[in-house]
Amino acid sequence: MSSPEIASLSWGQMKVKGCSTTYKDCKVWPGGSRTWDWRETGTNHSPGVQPADLEEVVKKGVKTLVIGRGMSEALQVPPSTLDYLKKNGIDVVVLQTEEAVAEYNALAARGVKVGGVFHSTC
Repeated sequence: MSSPEIASLSWGQMKVKGCSTTYKDCKVWPGGSRTWDWRETGTNHSPGVQPADLEEVVKKGVKTLVIGRGMSEALQVPPSTLDYLKKNGIDVVVLQTEEAVAEYNALAARGVKVGGVFHSTC
């Protein structure tokens, strides 16, 4: 299964190709996507993305994970989260969300088993 293209991104809205849902924050992986609800893991801008936020995507067998830190890069990514990905043999790319979406789409277009978590506001 291929990773779905992110069709559009604007402040507070993301659309994934083949999905009718408009997301504020989303998770994507080969064959699927869903909303990224920070309340599930108690995530906040600081300390930021937790390993628990990524477990679902990691379990989908991704080789690379792209993290979009928000339009103004307010979302933090602590070292413990990067260590978690490294321990699972996953390459990680952390970028401002517009740059992250472009990188994710480029990797997906090349057939890389890529996943992502993206914050579409601050």
